[in-house]
Amino acid sequence: MARLAAEMARYGHDREAPVREVMARLGDRWTTLVLIVLAMGEWRHADLRRALVRLSSEQAISQRVLTLKLRNLERDGFVLRTATDHVPPRVSYSLTPLGRELAAQARHLIDWVNAQSEAIRIARAGFDAREGD
Repeated sequence: MARLAAEMARYGHDREAPVREVMARLGDRWTTLVLIVLAMGEWRHADLRRALVRLSSEQAISQRVLTLKLRNLERDGFVLRTATDHVPPRVSYSLTPLGRELAAQARHLIDWVNAQSEAIRIARAGFDAREGD
């Protein structure tokens, strides 16, 4: 307990602490998928949105929600937004080195969950059977 308390004191445990906000983002509906897709390269907003819709089992992501997700990732240093001087301006998004590192960590966690999916299903079935009695 003391080690955990010291770690929380060192890195922060307030609402705005990076550990809390980044973990919350990774657990939301879209951010992890955005990171994984951006790990494939640079994307324009509309192309990224179409890719997310094709890959996700969720409803279509709105332009507004995607923009908010990208802005939060940009604010945290994970995404680079590049705009050209052309008319109309061309805006694209890519991962920063920090973002590539985060996407790789998220990918490792996803791979672990996928490898453990049968054990998770068995645990759920056991729990549900006990709760149904």
